[in-house]
Amino acid sequence: MLSVGLHIALVVVALVGWSWTKPLDEPKPRTIAARLIAPQPEVSPQMEPVQQPDPEEEQRRLEEQRKAEARRQAEEQRKAEEAQAREQARKREQERQVALEKERKAKEAEAARQKADAEARERARQQAEAEKQRKEEAARKAAEEKRRQQELERQRQEQEEQARRAAEEKRKEAERRLREQQLEALAEQASKAQEAEAQRQAAAAAAKARESQMMSESEKYQALIRERLSQAWYPPSSATEDMTARLQITLLPTGELASVKLVSSSGNTAFDNSALSAVRSLSRYPIPDSRDTFERYFRQFTIEFNPRRLR
Repeated sequence: MLSVGLHIALVVVALVGWSWTKPLDEPKPRTIAARLIAPQPEVSPQMEPVQQPDPEEEQRRLEEQRKAEARRQAEEQRKAEEAQAREQARKREQERQVALEKERKAKEAEAARQKADAEARERARQQAEAEKQRKEEAARKAAEEKRRQQELERQRQEQEEQARRAAEEKRKEAERRLREQQLEALAEQASKAQEAEAQRQAAAAAAKARESQMMSESEKYQALIRERLSQAWYPPSSATEDMTARLQITLLPTGELASVKLVSSSGNTAFDNSALSAVRSLSRYPIPDSRDTFERYFRQFTIEFNPRRLR
């Protein structure tokens, strides 16, 4: 709007100046200095008598001519002064126009500078705004990325926590099942142990009873064997009560003698041979019917020959 106003003012000034300076285009009036010279009458050789003018009339005519010349000169002076005034006015107008033009150019330059400054400020503002928006956008994106990372971290932690809880539940469940299995195993072991203990005790009782039975049965048959050997043994006359021969006897399940061996000599050959002869003299030894008792006590056993006793 400032630029439009300046252009309108320039058009108005140009129109007004043209109307003021139009008379300047007219040619300058020429100043003529004139002096009235009365013509001298030529003397003609043949001159008719002329009527002499009236001096007063002539004086009046000359006065009028002088006044007319004065008026003309005054008019010319006035026109010259007016022309000079118009010239000065034209120069002042030109100077004013130049000043106005300078002022207009200065205003236009100032307006252009202000416009450039405003545009520069606007560009700077826009750049600052763009930079601010860019930073805000970057900050927003960074915040969103941070929130996204935090959300991912939270989800990961939740997943890890869920996995940990699930693993903990599985571990607890496994431990519970293991404890139950262990308790069941312990109960089963305890039950089996009780059963085994009961069986062992029963077996021990049975074994003890059997052992007792076997012992009593073995003692009975050992006594029978010692009695038979005592009946079949004839110690030599050189035997003394200090002599003892120890023999190892091996029997068959039928009671027959399988072998006999002198384990410990008495120091007297006749005494040892008498003991061996007594063992060999029995065709069948009295043995229990129980195979276990036989295998344990009578398959192989030792017996000591002494004049006082057989053991």
